[in-house]
Amino acid sequence: MARVRVTRSLTIPDTLAVSRYRKIPELGPRILFFSGGSALTGLSRTLKNYTHNSIHLVTPFDSGGSSAKLRDAFGMPAIGDLRSRLMALADESVLGHPEVFELFTYRLPGNQPNTVLRERLHAMATGKDPLVAAIVNPMRRLICNHLGFFLEAMPRDFDLSGASIGNLILAGGYINNHRDLEPILFLFSKLVNVQGTVRAIVNDDLHLRAQLADGTTVVGQHLITGKEAPPLTSPIVSLSLCESLAEPVDATTQVRKRNRKLIQQADLICYPQGSFYSSLIANLLPEGVGRSIARNDCPKVYIPNQGSDPEQLGMTLEDCITTLLDYLKRDEAGGLKVSDLLNFVLIDSKCGHYPGGIPYRLFDSLGIQVIDLRFIDRTKEGRYDNERLVTTLLSLS
Repeated sequence: MARVRVTRSLTIPDTLAVSRYRKIPELGPRILFFSGGSALTGLSRTLKNYTHNSIHLVTPFDSGGSSAKLRDAFGMPAIGDLRSRLMALADESVLGHPEVFELFTYRLPGNQPNTVLRERLHAMATGKDPLVAAIVNPMRRLICNHLGFFLEAMPRDFDLSGASIGNLILAGGYINNHRDLEPILFLFSKLVNVQGTVRAIVNDDLHLRAQLADGTTVVGQHLITGKEAPPLTSPIVSLSLCESLAEPVDATTQVRKRNRKLIQQADLICYPQGSFYSSLIANLLPEGVGRSIARNDCPKVYIPNQGSDPEQLGMTLEDCITTLLDYLKRDEAGGLKVSDLLNFVLIDSKCGHYPGGIPYRLFDSLGIQVIDLRFIDRTKEGRYDNERLVTTLLSLS
C-alpha cells in the first residue's frame, strides 16, 4: 500500500475550525503532547475547552518531591506529574464531580505528627472523613478501596506530611493492579471525567542519567532540573535511562503497543515547552517512540521554551532543534527523515527570546517551516498566551 502525503493551505488561526471545536469539543482533534511537569498545566486547562481528545504522554522518571517518597517506598514509577495533568484536564463543572476533584487535589497538612496523619488517612479509607463522605457510591467505595490498599502496603515509617491524596490513591491502585499504572489511570480519569487521555510513556521504575560536558555524571531528575538542587554548572551532552539512583547502570525500555497506537493515530504531534531534557527528551528515550512518530503523516510542531530553563545551559535554539532531532533519529539505525519527525517551529520574533537568534538557515536546510506569530504574553515575562497557542495548534491539526 502506497503512503501519500496530502498538503493543504492554512490560515492561522483558522477561526472557523476553532469556533467549531469550541462548540463541540467532543469532536476536537487528537493533539498529542510529549511532556511532564507543570509547564503545560495552563495550556491543558485552555485546551479542554476546544477538544476532549488531546493525548498527553508523561514522563514517569521524576525523582523529587512527594513522588520520591512513593518511589522509595514502593519501587514504582513517578505519578505526581500524571496526577497533575489529569487534574488539569478534569471536568471542573458539576458533571465532573467537584467533590472527587477536591479530594484528589487535597494534600495532608505538613505540620502535624505522622500518627495524626495516619489516623486521618484511615478515616478517609473507611469513608468517615468529610472529604470522602461527601462522595456518593459507587465512587466512594472505589476510592476507599484504593486508599485501603495503600494503607495496607504503606511502611510504618512512611512520611505522610504534605502527601497528595490523589497520589496515594494512584499508588494504591498501582499496587492492587499488579504494578500496572494504566488501570488506575483509567479509573482516575473516569472519576473526574478527564477531557483527554493521560498515560505514562512507559510503566517502568527507571531514572534519568545526564552526562555533562565537564565529564560529570548526574543521576536523578531532581538533580537535573535546577529546582530542588542547585542548577547545573556544565551543559548536558547526553541523557539516558538507568536502573536506579543507587546503581545507575544502563537501562532500556520499549514504549507499549497502546502508546505506539496513540502516537500513530494523532492528528498533530507537539514537542512542547517545558524542561527540555527531563520533560521532553526523556519521553523520546524509550525504544519505538521515534519510529511511531515517523509512521504518522500528521504535522509535527516544536514550541521552544521562553524564560530560563536550567537544563538548556549554553544551548541556542539551533542546538535545541538539532538535539531534538538527534534523539528522535536514534530510534532507527537506518535513519529517519527530518520531514517525518518535525515540520513546524512556533516563533514570536517580536516578543520571544531565542538564545543565539532564530536559525533560519538551519530551518531552510532541513525543510522546517517557521510559524511566526504573536504567542508571547507581554504582561507575563517569558509566558506563552495559552489561548493563542491553543488556537494555533488547533489550526494545524
